[in-house]
Amino acid sequence: MTKPITLAIDTAAPRLQLALLRADGQVDVELVDIAKGHAEILFGRLETLLARNDLGYPDIARIAVTTGPGSFTGLRISLSAARGLGVARKIPVLGIPNLLALSLSASAGPVAVLLDARRGEAYFELFETPGISLNGPRLLPMEQAVAAVPAGAELIQSPFVDIAAMARFAAAADPTAFPPHATYVRDADAKPQDAARIPRLA
Repeated sequence: MTKPITLAIDTAAPRLQLALLRADGQVDVELVDIAKGHAEILFGRLETLLARNDLGYPDIARIAVTTGPGSFTGLRISLSAARGLGVARKIPVLGIPNLLALSLSASAGPVAVLLDARRGEAYFELFETPGISLNGPRLLPMEQAVAAVPAGAELIQSPFVDIAAMARFAAAADPTAFPPHATYVRDADAKPQDAARIPRLA
């Protein structure tokens, strides 16, 4: 059975990850460890990946992109690239939350994904099986997150998704269930700038 040719993009961690799921079900991957500068190399690496598989932009049938939590700048780059390609090609773009994407590297369930969110906190989510969430992502104190890992669950703590597994997941997923919008687990730190506000007259 042929698969829709699917491009997967992840720049949420300090690595550029691209995967191309071909119609024959095989996946080719392009990885570059890089903390900054994703935007400068993304399309060049994508063109290398496509050329290596004798494919071009018109062959891509759908795109998947990670939506966070992760690097704010990295997420903006990958989301913008995916949306732009989706609009240009008129093809579906799926946004895959990072904790769900990370769960896809597990062999079976249950799966616990626990990522260091700094400030003594962790992003935490439990999955019945890879890709099937039990209770959604949460931001917990680190100690509470560690204690919440069920006995016998496979624990994933690496921030690097299995981009090939994500491409396979996205090829079969319903695009309407995965809108390409940034996933925020922690509330934004920005606060209104009130210091210079002039009071209104009553």
